[in-house]
Amino acid sequence: MNILILGSGGREHAIAAKVAQSPQCTHLYVAPGNAGTSRCATNVALKLNDFAAIGRFVLDNDIRMVVVGPEQPLVDGIADFFAADAALRDIMVIGPSASGARLEGSKDFAKGFMQRHHIPTADYRTFTRDTLEEGKAFLATLKAPYVLKADGLAAGKGVLIINDLEEARRELTAMLADAKFGDASSSVVIEEYLSGIELSVFVLTDGEHHLILPTAKDYKRIGEGDTGLNTGGMGSISPVPFANDAFMAKVEQRIVVPTIEGLRNENMPYKGFIFLGLMAVESADGVKEPYVIEYNVRMGDPETESVFPRIQNDVVEMFKAVWEGRLDQCSLTADPRSAVCVMLTAEGYPESYRKGDVISGLDKADSSTQCVFHAGTKLDDAQHIVTNGGRVLCVTSLADTMPEALAASLQRAETISWAGRYYRHDIGQDLMKYLK
Repeated sequence: MNILILGSGGREHAIAAKVAQSPQCTHLYVAPGNAGTSRCATNVALKLNDFAAIGRFVLDNDIRMVVVGPEQPLVDGIADFFAADAALRDIMVIGPSASGARLEGSKDFAKGFMQRHHIPTADYRTFTRDTLEEGKAFLATLKAPYVLKADGLAAGKGVLIINDLEEARRELTAMLADAKFGDASSSVVIEEYLSGIELSVFVLTDGEHHLILPTAKDYKRIGEGDTGLNTGGMGSISPVPFANDAFMAKVEQRIVVPTIEGLRNENMPYKGFIFLGLMAVESADGVKEPYVIEYNVRMGDPETESVFPRIQNDVVEMFKAVWEGRLDQCSLTADPRSAVCVMLTAEGYPESYRKGDVISGLDKADSSTQCVFHAGTKLDDAQHIVTNGGRVLCVTSLADTMPEALAASLQRAETISWAGRYYRHDIGQDLMKYLK
């Protein structure tokens, strides 16, 4: 069958690379794609918010499956657009309805959903411009650090963790009164800070049944040792060594099952990925307990770049099972090896950075143990691969141990260059103490 993937980042390249391996994939398109996806698919210049143009392209090219990478088209209702059109409603769209996508589209809705379905999460309250002074007073009742979350989508930048009370009050004012994040911060969720270790759990669901995909952990800070500004993600590892069978049983029983039951009971059609941003909080007796920090309604980036290389299933068959409501007939087969993804970024990122620098060192082919996924690249007029984003490339390596995978990714990263290229050398090193 012909398949279309929507998106242009490292997540979409990693998904495309896996989809292209399926014997069920006749022709693969990625819209708009990047220089990397052009090697395994045909890039298409479609805008992700132009659902009518996407629909026309799907019909004109006999596409039977659409895999939605980023969150915005899902929140904007692309699945509903297809479902409402007689010519498109039988196309397999892998992604939730707009109602299901509210889990990511509104932090306040997500927190209320968790509360209604008794899913463990931090205590919270939501404030608007009209209740700004109440929000400031509420901050004073909490202990530092203070967590402020813009209610809507803010391109991954709408969450602030602040240690000083007065600074937290100033930021709350900036978000609500001064629209720091535009409409996304017209409401702000203030929640209790949870102390622990973050991890990402990904679930594929047909709305009734589910598969839990390999666990991952990403690294947001620009600097070594998790210092400096937040980014879209400087790397990731999979699996998470402390997420053992006992911990994952708690995740499934306390979070995954009630989430899917809640979606069904609240009549929110959902066929796609659920990203669980979790905090493993250590109890008084030293046992790690899972709490939900946030939901996303798609795969994470850069976690996809370490999770998808470990999936050994035919992912197209998995996606078909999602659409047909028979995911219970599938079982996940994951590579037992560790994957470490190291992100290479442009100089100056996550602040202002230059585009258009020619990248060298990409002549080495990918292998069964190492892939270079493109996150922000394009082909220039001379067909050179050039930088086209803050996060440019990520190197993922598979090895028997996490230290070996990290070493392999760092060795490959060193062979790739452009002016001002930067990457972290310590991805996953905070978890080494959990290795046997």
